[in-house]
Amino acid sequence: MENLTVGLAQIVPVWMNREKTLEKILSFVSDAAEKDCEIVAVGGEAVLPGYPFWLELTGGAVFNSQIQKEFFAEYAKQAVQIERGDLQSLCALAAQKQIAIYVGIIERPPLRGGHSLYCSLVFINQAGEIKSIQRKLMPTYEERLAWSIGDGHGLRVHNVGAFTVGGLNCWENWMPLARTALYAQGEDFHVCAFPGSKRNTDDITRFIAKESRSFCASVCAVMRKIDFPAETLHLDKILENAPDVLTDGGSCLASPTGEWIIAPHVGEEMLLTATIEHRVVREERQNFDPTGHYSRPDVLQLKVNRQRQTSLIIED
Repeated sequence: MENLTVGLAQIVPVWMNREKTLEKILSFVSDAAEKDCEIVAVGGEAVLPGYPFWLELTGGAVFNSQIQKEFFAEYAKQAVQIERGDLQSLCALAAQKQIAIYVGIIERPPLRGGHSLYCSLVFINQAGEIKSIQRKLMPTYEERLAWSIGDGHGLRVHNVGAFTVGGLNCWENWMPLARTALYAQGEDFHVCAFPGSKRNTDDITRFIAKESRSFCASVCAVMRKIDFPAETLHLDKILENAPDVLTDGGSCLASPTGEWIIAPHVGEEMLLTATIEHRVVREERQNFDPTGHYSRPDVLQLKVNRQRQTSLIIED
């Protein structure tokens, strides 16, 4: 129970194709289970069905643009509706292989009208149950043109072996209070989901590990100009402005000391694995525990609203 074998699945999504990307995710989860992983994080942010690269490349801020409407309509079509059973095969695989999973999705929840999209990080436990869905609290920059603002319902941690795991989406990981909400619930293994790129993961992974005295993983995707499927909507307009490499990966794992266990890997899809020891967490908490003995709740406290926000409350 002291050790935990973890997997980081750095994949190339079949962009804007939910079913084919899910098939790839299922394959990587199976591979992680074959390597005796007890938990696997599948990269990266919004990997199912893909990050909204078109926004930056095709004038996403142009108001009432027909092209932008068409992009969004297809993105919504390919988004995940959990209530419809879109993750059922992934949950079944988690239960079959007894492996916990973090996966980044674009969620289209019917209880918010069914047409707005959320960047969500989903945790599935080893029994195949979805235990939390963290909708990104604040989409970053042009992401706000496609994603809605989330809430705190998914600010939860989960037991996997000796560890207490939690996770956040991309720049949520730079939000001190969001991190604190997880630390205070006992988190000692933190998962960051980024769309990709070593420039995103190189500093923050080690910083969170040292700040929290926890293990910290960043999981990412790879997306190159050559990876857009031939049937991609308005592919010519995307390729006209796209760099050769949009995201280069950068998945990595740091120890509670801030040292690399897995340094950032770039350039290709791969499954990275490592075995971590809970003893190291306890050793590093001896001199600093950010929400334990080194906190001052009589002076500084955090209040978290974990209610799922909705526009409709029905009383029959």
